[in-house]
Amino acid sequence: MYQVRIRRHFDAAHALRGYEGKCESLHGHRYQVVVCLEAEELDETGLAYDFTVLKQVLDPIIERFDHAYLNEVPPFDDRNPSSENIARVIYEELRGSIDGASLSSVEVWESPDAWVTYNED
Repeated sequence: MYQVRIRRHFDAAHALRGYEGKCESLHGHRYQVVVCLEAEELDETGLAYDFTVLKQVLDPIIERFDHAYLNEVPPFDDRNPSSENIARVIYEELRGSIDGASLSSVEVWESPDAWVTYNED
């Protein structure tokens, strides 16, 4: 089994509704997003999945979050913009766009030492 990962980032502000702590106030992060794919076989060029293709699929999803106030960007206008929810939204939007490999997980890091991982297992 091969695992292919890419890491991208975006900068955004958010406020966690109902948190009852300092994260309920407006604040920002440089979010890191790590996408992991799995493939059993290599293609004719020896790749499990092309990094360039994966970036082309992921980038439009996260571009709408970059330099935004997430609480005003759908679906976070109705859903708390927690790292957990961000990871799930990215996973769900990627799921139908990957051909030739399986989407394993999406990680969202909100700081160098705090992150979540979402997968459907």
